[in-house]
Amino acid sequence: MRAIPDPVQNLIDAFSRLPGIGPKTASRLAFYLLKASDEVSFDLAKALESMKTKTSHCRLCFNITMAGEELCDICASSTRNDDLLCVVEEPLDVIAIERTGAYQGKYHVLQGVLSPIEGIGPDQIKIFPLLERLKNHPVEEVILATNPSMEGDTTALYLQQRILPLGIKVSRLARGLPVGGDIEYADQNTLQRALSGRQSVD
Repeated sequence: MRAIPDPVQNLIDAFSRLPGIGPKTASRLAFYLLKASDEVSFDLAKALESMKTKTSHCRLCFNITMAGEELCDICASSTRNDDLLCVVEEPLDVIAIERTGAYQGKYHVLQGVLSPIEGIGPDQIKIFPLLERLKNHPVEEVILATNPSMEGDTTALYLQQRILPLGIKVSRLARGLPVGGDIEYADQNTLQRALSGRQSVD
């Protein structure tokens, strides 16, 4: 005998697969939507569908952009500094750094980090497109803005070893960020200090 109908259980299971959402939170969300008006549920469904069908990735930096657009707004901008490239793990990190207003260069989004334990190597993230980009269009400085975690540090070291031979200055965000933390959760002042206090790794 089922305590919960399959459609509700399926939604709970779907929410449970999202990062940071456990079974209790997933159940609360599902039952909230069950009680909410049809408009709330249908608006959520439409927003999810629109996000999946109307967004894509910039062919140059791999940040999120609108479907059908080759370049994101930052890559297409003529007012950004082409000689400064900030390498981040995820699109959320771009949003966090942009919020500070302290950075006017361009970005490269790796779409992840190296993690041998999980079988994630350079081929699984956007490392080789970054190296190709730097060979074809050299910049003055690359800022490695990976998270201060074991995987982030491993990824930064790997990139440092491959970018320095290209004759490009490499720097890392200053350690104003907490070890084990994520850039997307850092406050603006911490990120501003980290950007202004970045240090060369050569």
